[in-house]
Amino acid sequence: MLTAEEQSLIQKVWEKTASHRDEIGGESLYRLFTSYPSTKTYFPHFDLSCGSEQIRSHGKKVVAALSTAVKSLDNLSQALSELSSLHAYNLRVDPELGPGTGNRSSDVEPHSALQLLSQCIQVVLALHLGKEYTPEVHAAFDKFLSAVAAVLSEKYR
Repeated sequence: MLTAEEQSLIQKVWEKTASHRDEIGGESLYRLFTSYPSTKTYFPHFDLSCGSEQIRSHGKKVVAALSTAVKSLDNLSQALSELSSLHAYNLRVDPELGPGTGNRSSDVEPHSALQLLSQCIQVVLALHLGKEYTPEVHAAFDKFLSAVAAVLSEKYR
């Protein structure tokens, strides 16, 4: 799945985010809810305004899970098993939102809320890292976040 070079790149870049990971999590969730309103379905009790305590708090959980995944790149399934079960069995998060999740009329493919969150995380990482978010970093994080989304969705199948 991830090459040794990609794993090393992910670990190095993730380490650079240490001082602002909490912001990355909250900003990514806010971007998700703003760009893909259908994802709000799972958070009806949240204050979804920019910078709300609930978004910041859940954003911390998102980046904590990603930190766990970065430490366990060779065994994502085991590292994220408990979180996968939580989403599938307790929270009952549907892995596919269906067509029309965005605001474009051409948006006809079903999307996983986790895939959409992955896209938002990529954008926020790019904003925070600037020039350090190279095409190579983007490609590695795309593979990594896709693998995380797949692992978190695997118990639905």
